[in-house]
Amino acid sequence: MASRLWASRAASYMRISILHRGFATVIKDLKYADSHEWVKVVGNSATIGITDHAQDHLGDVVYVELPEVGTSVTQGGGFGAVESVKATSDINSPVSGKVTEVNEELNSSPGLVNASPYEDGWIIKVEVSDAGELNKLMDADKYSKFCEEEDAAH
Repeated sequence: MASRLWASRAASYMRISILHRGFATVIKDLKYADSHEWVKVVGNSATIGITDHAQDHLGDVVYVELPEVGTSVTQGGGFGAVESVKATSDINSPVSGKVTEVNEELNSSPGLVNASPYEDGWIIKVEVSDAGELNKLMDADKYSKFCEEEDAAH
């Protein structure tokens, strides 16, 4: 981390553009929102979390604000927040529906979002109300390209 920070400062001083994104994982079978949440849908059940790219930019996660089971969420609407040592960021739902489960493990181990963003660090499960909304999300290839372009712009 210190070497990356030093490299970033040196590159900035020398006016060289570098990309930090190179090592973020993108999973093929998931759909992605431009606000850096992922969704995996099986039947009408969706599991939602933040992407590896997002957790990498946030840094060490110290708290995850979870919604109540039964809460309605809408595509693009906020349902919680992730607090890290660097910043607090809203979490938006990539699909509309009703929260059926929250990852209670995150209350005692919020770092699961960093360690395993696509497995143990999932945030909520939702009963999807409109499967057509998935068509508005990016696949893995489009999301990877989106992240590269976003990082290049910063």
